[in-house]
Amino acid sequence: MILGIGTDLANIDRISATLDRFGDRFRNRVFTETERRKADTRADVAGTYAKRWAAKEACSKALGTGLRMGISWKDMAVSNLPSGQPVMQVTGWAAERLADMTPPGHEAIIHVTLTDDHPWAQAFVVIEARPRSPVP
Repeated sequence: MILGIGTDLANIDRISATLDRFGDRFRNRVFTETERRKADTRADVAGTYAKRWAAKEACSKALGTGLRMGISWKDMAVSNLPSGQPVMQVTGWAAERLADMTPPGHEAIIHVTLTDDHPWAQAFVVIEARPRSPVP
């Protein structure tokens, strides 16, 4: 069953200007070390940060809170599987919220997809609850 859906559209030029203006203060406040390492090695640094910004916004919407109620930017983190597929991990208050909204006997799966076409970066997040497999 679907527990939540979120989407966000971010302007890459706006993120680039924010990076230029605030630099590490912005990077360190919003992004995890893993996200910063990934973005800083890409040819399109601002685009990579913009997609992750959009993913965090989309995840907060899928959690049903937006960026309020104690949720932190770093409570939501995007990384990539070896195949390149993006995945979202949640910690802190976001993980607590996810646990609260997941029905008993189910596990929550967070699906995330990212795309960009300059000057736009977009993310969709779907949170699914799947019944847990019985333990043999």
